[in-house]
Amino acid sequence: MAVGVGPESQERRHYGGRITAFVVLSCITAGMGGVIFGYDIGVSGGVSSMDGFLRKFFPEVYEQMQADTGVSNYCRFNSQLLTAFTSSLYVSGLVTTFLASAVTARYGRRPSMVVAGAAIIAGATVGGAAVDLPMVILGRVLLGVGLGFGNQAVPLYLSEMAPPSRRGGFSNGFQLCVSLGSLAAQLVNFGTEKIECGWGWRVSLAVAAVPAGLLTVGALFLPETPNSLVQQGKDHHKVRVLLRKIRGTDIVEDELDDIVKADRSNKTSTRSGLQMIVFQRRYRPVTTTSTQ
Repeated sequence: MAVGVGPESQERRHYGGRITAFVVLSCITAGMGGVIFGYDIGVSGGVSSMDGFLRKFFPEVYEQMQADTGVSNYCRFNSQLLTAFTSSLYVSGLVTTFLASAVTARYGRRPSMVVAGAAIIAGATVGGAAVDLPMVILGRVLLGVGLGFGNQAVPLYLSEMAPPSRRGGFSNGFQLCVSLGSLAAQLVNFGTEKIECGWGWRVSLAVAAVPAGLLTVGALFLPETPNSLVQQGKDHHKVRVLLRKIRGTDIVEDELDDIVKADRSNKTSTRSGLQMIVFQRRYRPVTTTSTQ
């Protein structure tokens, strides 16, 4: 899906340019997608153990916890509905990924980031204001939609905006943001669990809207990546102007040529890529046989 620069061309050419402030600010904004991912996967564990949350939506689990304090939490939380609350985000994100892949390739990285941010804001709002179990699960489903789009677009955006020689470092920044988001979730849960009257879980679920808002607003002002513009068939002059802006140099012809070549190679390649290779007869044992 991504339009990249092949390893061979990177070895032959040393592109000009530097890490400009424009690239850093753009990638920090896009990195909010990683923060959201880490926060949403980290916050559910703390929320699902809060007394106020369990009393309202899973009273049977709460009563079981109060009745036998000597039982491990892994046994107390034996509830299909509670499992549905937790897993709905992952199922929704998995399904959404297939649509997000096509949207990101056809319309660009920025629109996918806007959709991701908007869906997560909606999910955080519904979850934080939930009055019954369907609303809670709907909020998680919307969060999953946002993560499906965000996890498609944000890593691509980071790698394609970064200078080729620093692409690995910028891509790893997404993992750093995921870790920061997970840490933020633990800190928020630690604080909200102490709120009296048992409504701290609402704050924990709603806080996801903060980085999502930054991602959505920022994506509206961010430029599209040069790779995506070429992939969409935009005028190469506009791509050249953008490259000069984000690289801080006028010497961008080599990088532009390689981006165009990579796009042309991607479009003319057959459908015998990885998605087809794994279904070939000789690979069936690898993909279908489980190990003990």
